Amino acid sequence: MTAFRIRALLRLWLVALCLGLSSGTVFAQAPLQVELDAPDSVRPLLERHLRILDRDDQALPEAQADRIALARRTRREAAELLATEGYFTPEIRLQREPDGRWQLSVEPGTQASIAGVELLFDGDLAGDGKARAERRAALRRAWPLAPGEPFRQSAWDDAKARLLDGVAVRDYAAARIVDSRAEVDPDNATVQLSVTVDSGPRFFLGPLEVSGLQDLPPDFVERFNLLEPGEPFDQERLLALQTALQNSPQFASVIVDIERDPALAAAVPIRVQITEAQSRHLGFGVGYSTNTGFRTEMSWRDVNLLDRGWELATGLRLEQRRHAAYADVFLPPARAGHRDSFGVAIERSTVEGLTLTTQAVGVARTKTRGNIDTRLALRLQHEQRDPDGAPSTSRNALTANWTWIRRRVDNLLDPRRGDVLQFDIGGGAKAVLSDQDFLRLYGRYVRYLPFAERDVLILRAEGGATLAPSRDGVPHDFLFRTGGTQTVRGYAFESLGVREGDATVGGRYLATLSAEYVHWFLPQWGAAAFVDAGDAADSRDGFTLKTGYGVGARWKSPAGPLAIDLAYGHEERRLRLHFGIAIAF
Repeated sequence: MTAFRIRALLRLWLVALCLGLSSGTVFAQAPLQVELDAPDSVRPLLERHLRILDRDDQALPEAQADRIALARRTRREAAELLATEGYFTPEIRLQREPDGRWQLSVEPGTQASIAGVELLFDGDLAGDGKARAERRAALRRAWPLAPGEPFRQSAWDDAKARLLDGVAVRDYAAARIVDSRAEVDPDNATVQLSVTVDSGPRFFLGPLEVSGLQDLPPDFVERFNLLEPGEPFDQERLLALQTALQNSPQFASVIVDIERDPALAAAVPIRVQITEAQSRHLGFGVGYSTNTGFRTEMSWRDVNLLDRGWELATGLRLEQRRHAAYADVFLPPARAGHRDSFGVAIERSTVEGLTLTTQAVGVARTKTRGNIDTRLALRLQHEQRDPDGAPSTSRNALTANWTWIRRRVDNLLDPRRGDVLQFDIGGGAKAVLSDQDFLRLYGRYVRYLPFAERDVLILRAEGGATLAPSRDGVPHDFLFRTGGTQTVRGYAFESLGVREGDATVGGRYLATLSAEYVHWFLPQWGAAAFVDAGDAADSRDGFTLKTGYGVGARWKSPAGPLAIDLAYGHEERRLRLHFGIAIAF
């Protein structure tokens, strides 16, 4: 090819290139502008899912065949989307307007309703017997889609999933849906539903199969297991075991499940897959409260003490008005459901002119059953009392104390509805290492009542009595003082009690009442108004309720509501600020 011919071809190619760029027909496609004309009932669905309305796909195909294919695809997509909402006879048109724009017109037609529902069962659940018949009747009653309701694919799928879960959650771990039909009658705009569930055989539990243990004792997981070999499968029981293990500090993650193989139904093994947590942890913390002042704390925790799965919790806490050192060892739970612990503690406090120094050793047994916690504790203690302006005394006591607490609230950290009830009974006797015969009774009740959309009314009452000839010889923690944050606001911490010299000491009787209304004007911020009343005394004749009232601010922190209160003590005729915060790291 000569140079002349090459130059001529280049000129022709450049001309063609210029013509193509100027006309826009060679290298660019005309924009595709589509307007949707559809009722509000289906418009959001079409706008969300139709590809032709996607702003990222707006090029008009050149070829006529491609445009026809685009129209067909759009009509098919729209029809399929409308069918999921029960519209089976839509009219869909895609046409070009004279100004070059395209219009998609959709008339969805009549939404189909459910004409009837048929729920059928195969497998063991279809057998004879009263229990099976009642189970089938309960499943049919729980079916959420009733005749006459609009048909929607999402509701249909959800109803089938709930039906299957209702069968598989108990007894029938291998249950499956073997047939499901939604028969549409477009002429009458109705849908006939039918589902058949094969329950398979009944499953019974076998032994535990634990994997993932490394440093913990081989029988450690077994201590949490309340499931018995041979009992019927119940998913809720498996989840309860998983929750108990997950709440144990020895584990980072826990999965409890079974193999859903019908061949294993007679004695299916319980598979427990665990990952152990880091066993040792050193912690530090700082805080402040108007009750005891500034606080700093150091703690050490070992959740696999002596490689036996024992939990050691020890620490040193320094506050402006109180110092404490402690060490507690918690044993793994027993299969009976209780948990034992033992420990030692040394504490020194100076509050309202009374300096207390206490050394104690003790053992305890706790048990949780549903929302009820119980604790039985035995404690040997020596106490040195140094009240300002009065003689010093010392007391020895071997005490037993039983605590019962029921928490029936919607949220443990931030309750808005429900109640908390507590009873304590404890005491000591001269015949068993105590300086005095005494019996302490205590009760506390808190009620949470929701108001409006966010507000809550909190009512609280507590009372106690120590039955003894006098308070002499009774350990101070078996007597009563009150006042301060979470008791009677408007008065100093534990300033309400019995005067002994220049100090306030504990009395044998206690009663407090409180009413607080909290208004949450933002999700995290609220304001409160409250009235408190209470007193502690050594005799019923000397008992007079002291009142305090005020307002406060509330903040929903990750650890629960934080309160700052400004309260007026009516008897003392002065304002007090009540506040507390703690930070661990």
